[in-house]
Amino acid sequence: MRCSTRGTWATGLAGVALVAGLTGCSGGGDGRAAAKSSAPAVAKACADGTFTWSAVKKTEKLTGVSGVQALGNGGGTLSDPLRRVYTPRASVKVSGPAVSPGEVLFSLGKKTGEIESDARTLAESGGDTWSFTDVHAKAPSLNGDRTTVEGAGEIVKYAAVREVAGDFRYTCPGGTTTKGQARSWQDDITGVLDCQEGVHHSEALARQAARLSCEPGSPATRNA
Repeated sequence: MRCSTRGTWATGLAGVALVAGLTGCSGGGDGRAAAKSSAPAVAKACADGTFTWSAVKKTEKLTGVSGVQALGNGGGTLSDPLRRVYTPRASVKVSGPAVSPGEVLFSLGKKTGEIESDARTLAESGGDTWSFTDVHAKAPSLNGDRTTVEGAGEIVKYAAVREVAGDFRYTCPGGTTTKGQARSWQDDITGVLDCQEGVHHSEALARQAARLSCEPGSPATRNA
């Protein structure tokens, strides 16, 4: 099994808690009450709070897998497209005053080593950007690169990402606290396997791809 890392991506949806808007009434010219409503207001957290993280974990997630492509002696270029089995999405969900999703993911990235920066916050980073904090970027294409394999075999190509998630508390100096969960992802990974070769038990992504594409009972699916 051969594996490579193509790049770094992130995408996502951000969730914020909304404070219910107030409604009021006033008398109309005809004596009937007319309801007026105000737009929902969002309570924002302070800018100088502190993040505390728990239950942080990293997981490699299979995102796409091809069918089996038979190659003869000398190998060749893989042409079968990958079908998507999972779409990575970054997300920030909060309960309490709203915190910037970018700041949450910046803190998560620093906590897990995905981001290296001396800045205390994303706003203080001097304009530096990290895809890990970008909640609007799209997931990577599954079929952007051409892969060439040397040698014969029944080949399956797969793609994956490393997903990072955790729970957080954001505490302001005055004691106000926001709680939430955050998730993002890093490292667009690609790899190939041969259905006629065994897959090592430590190669979890290859074993998942083998189960999805190789014939049951083939060497790659044994113990997969």
